[in-house]
Amino acid sequence: MSHVTMKTKEEAPGSMKTGTEISRQERFVYKDDDVIDKPFDWRQFLRLFGYMKPYARQMLPLVLLMMVLGTITKLAVPFLTSQAIDKAIAPKTGIPNPALLYLLTAGVIVLYIVQWVAGVYRIKYTNVIGQRVIYDLRSDLFKHIQKLSFNFFDKRPAGSVLVRVTNDINSLQDLFTNGVVNSIIDCVQLAGIIVILLALNWKLGLAVMVTVPIMFFVSTKLRKTIRVAWQEVRIKNSRINSHLNESIQGIRVTQAYTQELENMSYFDAMNMDSKKSWDKASAMNQSFGPIIEITGGIGTLILFWLGAHLIQTGNLTVGVLVAFSTYVSNFWDPINRLGQTYNQLLVAMASSERIFEYLDEEPLVRDHPGAKPLPTIRGDIAFRKVYFEYEKGRAALKGIDLDVKAGQSIALVGHTGSGKSTIINLIGRFYDITGGLITIDGQDIREVTLSSLRSQIGIVLQDTFIFSGTIRDNIRFGRLDATDKEVEEAAKAVDAHEFIMKLPDGYDTEVEERGSALSMGQRQLLSFARALLADPRILILDEATASIDTETELKIQEALKVLLKGRTSFIVAHRLSTIRHADQIVVLDHGEIKEMGTHRELTEREGIYNGLIEAQFRFL
Repeated sequence: MSHVTMKTKEEAPGSMKTGTEISRQERFVYKDDDVIDKPFDWRQFLRLFGYMKPYARQMLPLVLLMMVLGTITKLAVPFLTSQAIDKAIAPKTGIPNPALLYLLTAGVIVLYIVQWVAGVYRIKYTNVIGQRVIYDLRSDLFKHIQKLSFNFFDKRPAGSVLVRVTNDINSLQDLFTNGVVNSIIDCVQLAGIIVILLALNWKLGLAVMVTVPIMFFVSTKLRKTIRVAWQEVRIKNSRINSHLNESIQGIRVTQAYTQELENMSYFDAMNMDSKKSWDKASAMNQSFGPIIEITGGIGTLILFWLGAHLIQTGNLTVGVLVAFSTYVSNFWDPINRLGQTYNQLLVAMASSERIFEYLDEEPLVRDHPGAKPLPTIRGDIAFRKVYFEYEKGRAALKGIDLDVKAGQSIALVGHTGSGKSTIINLIGRFYDITGGLITIDGQDIREVTLSSLRSQIGIVLQDTFIFSGTIRDNIRFGRLDATDKEVEEAAKAVDAHEFIMKLPDGYDTEVEERGSALSMGQRQLLSFARALLADPRILILDEATASIDTETELKIQEALKVLLKGRTSFIVAHRLSTIRHADQIVVLDHGEIKEMGTHRELTEREGIYNGLIEAQFRFL
């Protein structure tokens, strides 16, 4: 499953496609969002409701008690009404009985009060259970996503992942808070009504229920169509969220190239597509209502036609007919609600299929059985005939051999796509190698736990991520138990203290997601402070100074001497002036090491490195 971008043909300047044309091209196709066309999975159904199990013992007895009380009182009211008609209002003796009427009326009032109280407490307890289940499910999904490998995120847009954690789980709330218990109540109520109807008059009872099998047959035929329709709704919403996330993050590029109209047009097309899918699924849902109403109407006609005949022949009383009418009305109400719950269940199953698809996704990179914690390392790193492929048949690294001694600084240079970032990703085991061996202090990194390996590696990226929170919290992210003094010392060491103290609240200044209020250089300085605070044995700088001005870079070069001291370091850089003092410079080309040596050694050759330097000087 992957995220495939299909490019459209280049437009002539000034031309604009309509939203319809853009939607036809399906510019973004997410294979992981294909409709899951398979029969209703009862194992998945039981798995979903297994999340209620921890709370069954706590609250289920109370819920069941309230449910039984509510059902019994509701079933008793029509019976008391029939008794009031036949024995108090129009008894066979012809003499009304006001005392009995008042008594039965009081009984009905008491039953309604009990029914109301039971309903209040039942709703309260079911809401508590439902919200706890949603909390557990969302928590499990988020925790599982945190463990997934880079491969997973390489193939999926962030918006698609976001939809699973938010919209798909939110769609289960009604089912867990109301749907499950209400379905049980409706089933118990239906069973009670059927028993009562057959007890009052079995001929009339069978007659009014003759249409039920027809209704169930028709609704069953609609089941698969409705489930697939709701899956399509979820997929369209996922695509909207993916595009929305992309649009917000790329708003500067969109405005810089004046592509707002094109972006709006494309979003309108997606929005309209989503609306049509919703209308289609909703229309199918609504089809249950007319089916039940028609079935109920036919049942009512049978009731009064046959009931009138039975009254005329003396086989039925008016009170029993009234009770029958009430019970029949109450009979179709739960069937209608069950139909709605069934539709709700189909929506939930469409979402749960997408949720469990992620929960069942196994991380490609994980601790091997018997993996042991990596002890504190010196920092010797060795690559032995390392091969790696992002996709089968497309090698990113081809037989890399490299020895790095503890404390050495290694610079990785080469053209884009030469394999520089791949090497540093493999050191932290963010991907697993296709072939060969990588060792740290002689230990195969696949035989140690991921947490113990990565906790001794610090990474500073070109695109520094700043979290919402304070400056202090962002630096402390490198080591959460660091004191305020340690945070400030780390900032001073990389020359970030000065600009931090000029902010409105210093280290307690709140910054928004991605640190939009800070300059690129300031964000990079914070990332250096974060890495220094973590005190890793291996430090990786991936284009870490690319976005910093020359003046700031001079300051950072001094800070790097402190940061790199005593650590094994890998520096990926296109700006070759930043790597002149590296112990070894490794020149990569198409996944192979072509040259290796110090700056002086490589400049004395007429090779790739010398060509890169000359190319940079030509553009200065």
